Amino acid sequence: MKLQYEDINRYLESSEIIDFHTSPEIAALSREIAARSKDKTDFAKNAFEYVRDEISHTNDIGGDVVTYKASEVLRERQGVCYAKSHLLAAILRCGGTIGGSVGGSAVKLPTGICYQALIWDDDDPHPYLVLHALNAVFIQDKWIRLDARGNKPGVDAQFSLEEEKLAFPVRPEKGETDFPTIYATPDENVIRALINNKNAQSLWSNLPRELKE
Repeated sequence: MKLQYEDINRYLESSEIIDFHTSPEIAALSREIAARSKDKTDFAKNAFEYVRDEISHTNDIGGDVVTYKASEVLRERQGVCYAKSHLLAAILRCGGTIGGSVGGSAVKLPTGICYQALIWDDDDPHPYLVLHALNAVFIQDKWIRLDARGNKPGVDAQFSLEEEKLAFPVRPEKGETDFPTIYATPDENVIRALINNKNAQSLWSNLPRELKE
C-alpha cells in the first residue's frame, strides 16, 4: 500500500464529507466508543464493528436513500460501502478518551479510504467492474485495511491486525483489482455518483467504474 500524502496529519482532517467537525452526533458517538475501549486497538475494533453492524448497507435492507456525508450516514443509519467508509473515517479521526476517565489517554487514529474494482454481478452474462470502498487505519505502527460494508451470507469481514479479512477478496483471474493507494479524501467519481443519483435504484445503474486520477 502507498499513501496519497506523506503527511499523516492529512488522514486526521475533517472535511465536508468526513464532517465530524460540524456533527455533534459523530463527536458524541466517537467519545462513547472510545470510552468503552481499553486502548487504541480496541477503539479501532469497536468503531469498525459499530459501522459494520449498526449501520445497514442500503442494498441489504432494500433501502432507497443515498447518503454520502458521514453525518448523513449516521442520521439515516444506512449507506452503501462508500458512505460507510466515510463514517468510519470520521469516527476514528474524531476520537475520544480511552476509558472515558479524567486523565485517560486521548486517541485519534489516522484513517484513509481504499478502493477495489469488483464485478458487480457474477450472474450477468456481460459482467463489469465497479468500485468498492473500504478503510485503512494506522495502528500499531502500520496501516491495516478494514471493510465495514456489512456482513451477510457469503460476506464475513472481520477486524484483524495480522491477516486481512475483507468483505471481498479480489479475484485477479476475473479482472478484479486492489488499488494500492490509501486516500485521505474520497474519490471524486465516487462522490459525484452519490450526489447525482437521488435514489438507490438510480445509483445501482450508475455506480462508479473507475477512479478519478
